[in-house]
Amino acid sequence: MDIMGAAMKIRKESRSLSDFDRPSVAVDLVLLTIGARGLSVLAIRRDDFVSETWALPGGFVHIHESLDDTVSRLLREKARLPDAFVEQLFTFGRPDRDPRGRVISVAYYALVHAERLTGCLEGSHDLALGQVGLSANEECASILFPDGTMQPLAFDHGEILATAVRRLRGKLDYSAVGLELLPKLFTLRQLQEVHEAILGGPLAKPAFRRKVLDRGWVKATGKFETGAAFRPAELYRRAG
Repeated sequence: MDIMGAAMKIRKESRSLSDFDRPSVAVDLVLLTIGARGLSVLAIRRDDFVSETWALPGGFVHIHESLDDTVSRLLREKARLPDAFVEQLFTFGRPDRDPRGRVISVAYYALVHAERLTGCLEGSHDLALGQVGLSANEECASILFPDGTMQPLAFDHGEILATAVRRLRGKLDYSAVGLELLPKLFTLRQLQEVHEAILGGPLAKPAFRRKVLDRGWVKATGKFETGAAFRPAELYRRAG
C-alpha cells in the first residue's frame, strides 16, 4: 500500500460520531401482575399527536443517564412505583416502529404484586390495569379492560408485551419466578393459580405439586390458612 492509500485508510477509520446518524433510545416497561381476570399489565394512556391509545409506560433515555437510571426514573414518573425488580427483556429496533423517527427501545419486564399496581391507579386517569390477550400465533398482545373493551397498544408495544409473556412462560418451567406474585406465605393452590393465569390454561394438580416440591422451590411452614370454607390448606414459603 502506498503512502496516500495508507493515509486514506487512516482517515476512514478515524471518522467521528458526527459522521453517523444517531437514533434515539427509549426504555419501555412491561409490568405484569395477576388480576381478578388473570394475567394483567399496567398501561398508560397516550393522547398526543403520536397516538390516541394505550401504551406501555416508557420514555427516552436522557443523554447523561444509564439504562438502569432511566428504568428507575420511568418507574417513578410513569408507573408511580418507587421501585421494582426488573429484568431486561429484549431490544426492539424495527426502523418504522415509531412514527416520530428512528427509535430503538430496550424493553424490561417485571412481576409486581397486584396490591402495588392497584395502589398506583389511585387518583390517576392515565393508568389502568388490563387483562393480557394474546393473538392466535402469540406474536402480538392486546389489553382487555374491565369495561369489556379490547384495546390495541401503540407502536410495537403489542409485540413487546407478547414477547414478555412468552419469556415468562418459558421461565416458569425452570425457575420459581411465579413466587414473585405471591405474599410471603401462600398455599400450593395459590401458586398453581398463578401458573395457570400466566400459561392461560389449567394444570393437573398432582403433577404440578410434585414438580414444585421435587424442585425445592418452596418449604412447608407447618401453619395453615384461616377462614377457609373447607379443610384449611397448609401454608408454604419460598425456600432458601
